[in-house]
Amino acid sequence: METQSILIKNVTMPLSPVKKGSVLIENDLILEIGPDGGDQADVVIDGEGKVLIPGLVNTHTHLSMTLLRGMADDLPLQTWLEDYIWPAEAHLEGDHCYAGALLAALEMIRTGTTCCNDMYFFMDEVARALDEAGLRGVVSHGMIDTGDEEKRKKEIRETQRIIDKCHNTAEGRITVALGPHAPYTCSEELLRWSREKANQEDLQIHIHVSETEGEVQNVLESTQKRPFEYLDSLGLLGPDILAAHAVWLSEGEIKLIKERGVKLSHNPVSNMKLASGISPVTRLVEKGVCVSLGTDGAASNNNLDLFQEMKTATLLQKVNLMDPTVLPAGKVMEMATSDGAAALGLEDEIGTIEVGKKADLVLVNMMAPHLTPQRSPLSHLVYSAGGSDVDTVICNGQILMQEKEVLVLDPVEVMEMAQGASEDLLQEVR
Repeated sequence: METQSILIKNVTMPLSPVKKGSVLIENDLILEIGPDGGDQADVVIDGEGKVLIPGLVNTHTHLSMTLLRGMADDLPLQTWLEDYIWPAEAHLEGDHCYAGALLAALEMIRTGTTCCNDMYFFMDEVARALDEAGLRGVVSHGMIDTGDEEKRKKEIRETQRIIDKCHNTAEGRITVALGPHAPYTCSEELLRWSREKANQEDLQIHIHVSETEGEVQNVLESTQKRPFEYLDSLGLLGPDILAAHAVWLSEGEIKLIKERGVKLSHNPVSNMKLASGISPVTRLVEKGVCVSLGTDGAASNNNLDLFQEMKTATLLQKVNLMDPTVLPAGKVMEMATSDGAAALGLEDEIGTIEVGKKADLVLVNMMAPHLTPQRSPLSHLVYSAGGSDVDTVICNGQILMQEKEVLVLDPVEVMEMAQGASEDLLQEVR
């Protein structure tokens, strides 16, 4: 592959020791960060009036659920799942998941997300979409066996297929994790297998835990333990676990999460929309737990905009604790960048603007009425900006969007394909 260099000059970098200057990228890596110098690069981007941040990391998604966006709003969780989502998902095919994931990739590029952690079905098709879009992703097949041995064997076979086909592909941008869905949908045998497999092949484990109060009661009744305690009794908990939601936690579980080095994905918008509850994020952060940010699926959010997630996360903690000082802008920005990278075990590669790291970078245009006066970039990014302010997106040293023009996908074509796939899928449900 031909060497490509990109120079971003005259740019403000609130998350870098060099607050204003230039960044030189060569191939997929950040080569230099410093004061503005010459224009010696294949591509020169003038960052005047813009802010450079690490690419955002969305640590809990179901990308292909973009096809179900807006189909079932304002409903209780069980009604939403049992009467709408599960019946639709029963008709999913690989083509649907590819179209939905491609639409999600387009949305993520437009809103500054360069890396996601996705659990769903037909994950080779999701990986294909992420690869074509030039994004970075960790993908996992969502395993559900509900105690059925035949189902368990089938889920293990599918997981192995995805590992064999997709792990460490797309120039290393796509990796595979294990995806036991949740403690209440997976048998003890499947959970134990996930731990053994993770140890054997050095894989991450992505799992939903303690999303609702009902789920906690369910696990308590069946195991006499709370969800995190139950998972720990099976030997599952460790630094390679990324648990999504973690809303209903006891003090003992918070201590356990910290001791075992478990990483969490906080999904405030989805948790609010489904009235699942409020995760004790401030307490977790105070204890030194790694808490990252996720959007969940577009059927329960209903978008993949991490800027919206950042603002919601900090405001929710403030009003819940009646304390305006908690979860300040700087910390919530870390949750969407460096903490997200750490949650996926990618902290040595992405999440910060440093020499030697992967060139996953986002330029936000601050020349807008709602971002004026040009005073506090971090405050503006978290409290005032939206995904629509993203100007340019680079992932792995490739420019995916420049001055709002997506270069790697045809937006009209992608939206038309997704519209058709959604209509085809929902036609089956009616």
